[in-house]
Amino acid sequence: MRIGRPSSPAVYAIDGARLAAAIAHQASQPLPDASLMFPWLHGLHRDNHLQLGFFSSRKRHARHTPKCWRGLMVVKLGGDLSKSRIKGAVSAHEVLAPSAHFLMADPPEGFSVRNFQIQTAKLAAMSDIVIYAEEDDSHSGLVELANQFAKAQRLWRTKMDPLEERPTYNTFILADKFSNVADKHPEIIAVDANGHPTGQTMDFVQWERLEMSTMSRASEISSNVWLGCTPDDFHTGALESPKEEGYDLLIETCDMANIPGPRFLAMLDKQIESGPQRLEFPSSGSLVLPSGNTREVEDIVNTIRWIYYLAHPETSSEELEIDGDVVMTKSNGKPRKILIHCVDGYTESSLLAVAYFMFAEGVPAHEAWLRMHCNKERNFFAYPTDVAFLSHIQGRLLQESPATQSTDPSEIGDPHWFHNMDGSFPSRILPYLYLGNLNHANNPELLWKLGIKRVLSIGEAVNWTDTDCVNWGPDNLMYIDNVQDNGIDPLCQEYDRCLEFIEEGKRHGMATLVHCRVGVSRSASICIAEVMASKNLSFPRAYCFVRARRLNVIIQPHLRFVYELLQWEEHQMKKRGQPIKRELEWDTVAREIALLNKPYSRH
Repeated sequence: MRIGRPSSPAVYAIDGARLAAAIAHQASQPLPDASLMFPWLHGLHRDNHLQLGFFSSRKRHARHTPKCWRGLMVVKLGGDLSKSRIKGAVSAHEVLAPSAHFLMADPPEGFSVRNFQIQTAKLAAMSDIVIYAEEDDSHSGLVELANQFAKAQRLWRTKMDPLEERPTYNTFILADKFSNVADKHPEIIAVDANGHPTGQTMDFVQWERLEMSTMSRASEISSNVWLGCTPDDFHTGALESPKEEGYDLLIETCDMANIPGPRFLAMLDKQIESGPQRLEFPSSGSLVLPSGNTREVEDIVNTIRWIYYLAHPETSSEELEIDGDVVMTKSNGKPRKILIHCVDGYTESSLLAVAYFMFAEGVPAHEAWLRMHCNKERNFFAYPTDVAFLSHIQGRLLQESPATQSTDPSEIGDPHWFHNMDGSFPSRILPYLYLGNLNHANNPELLWKLGIKRVLSIGEAVNWTDTDCVNWGPDNLMYIDNVQDNGIDPLCQEYDRCLEFIEEGKRHGMATLVHCRVGVSRSASICIAEVMASKNLSFPRAYCFVRARRLNVIIQPHLRFVYELLQWEEHQMKKRGQPIKRELEWDTVAREIALLNKPYSRH
């Protein structure tokens, strides 16, 4: 049904049932081939000579707007998306200028193949628009906004499609109240009227947090000492930890913390008798090699020794020296349960966790790294300064350790692979699949120690000795050539070959490292494709799965790779005999990725 005067641009009414059907229909339509949408989706502003020159020199007619796209965009009046949000809804100011024309989203300068932030506005002009409001919003405001969109559509068509070669895009007003739509079609409601996520629509931020929490949940790294995320209720002010966890001491690692001195530890030793206590310790990357002053090292060793005897009271009482005085730490014989934690469970806590493991297990730094990763199955991130610092103090830690077997721990040398490591191992995505960079790939001794026996190189060849190549065997090395991270080269045609290589290693009990140069785009895309195929996940969920497990390195598949992965999702559904049903549409996926990456953006 048409709304408004005949002389005005056409605006139509749509009810909740038809909107739900339209959203479902949109999710079932195959995406246009990537070659028809790129490089246009990268953003080709007429004044951006750098971007235009790069893409236009490689593809004729690169600036032409695609004729194959017809999207569906839901716009909420008022723009408050924190409540009463329909799946995929955006605010009007994201796509519409005050002068009632669609925003020009293409950047006028600079070069980027990761312009996720422009996709919503870029595709709005080639989409049917549905406007809706909250219960108490005026109908006149709804009609006014709809008229602005209809006018913008007409202006865009006059300018961009004078020959009318593209579909006619329409503007609709949702005739039903939001509450009625929520009652009858809950599957299209992302956030209810009270601001609570319904769980019907996948949210990237929440799903990434869930994946991070799942991956780094607390586990025991040594007797009575656990490593994991900061408990949810830690910052509420309550000292009591959840009953099912029952920690006696919670050690938070953070940037601003100082190394605790013996006097403070002696005070905590008394207070712990009355209930759970908290302690702060410097975070990973915050300690550098001491310059002659050994007081800092002694305080670290004292702290670790104190933690050990809390966890192992049966060993002995311990003496801590305070300004020449000796303080005895006494125990009532009860082993204390201790949690070393930080927000994500793997960054700030790594320095203390590895140092404690070295002391408690009596092993040097390189062995602690391996055992925590392989035996304790902990994913953790460390900095190059942590490697240097722990290598420097390992003699003192092992000298004081009750578990040291060596007669002269100070003479323990670090292996070659440890010297060549920047602090962190390649990221374990699945038990048989690792994601890393070229430096990881060029450290074959490290890979072998981790149980990685196959290497898949995407666009960047390894620089190994002939001996290493022979020892590994040619069947365990694969190089995918002619795929650069330039927003032009497709990767999708390599998926089947790459995944078969990974699967072959899995069948033989061998893990595979997938790498490119940095390990964030080309190789990350292959890992996402494998997770989608092996775990039967949609692209958004597989993306968050891999992103969480890449730890502190932010994966950044560019626009074309992400688009191809959405098409891979369609392919997987067809392969399983299922109808196409995308969980999220392209513009929503791009918007969510842009929001995820915004805290790390330079702008």
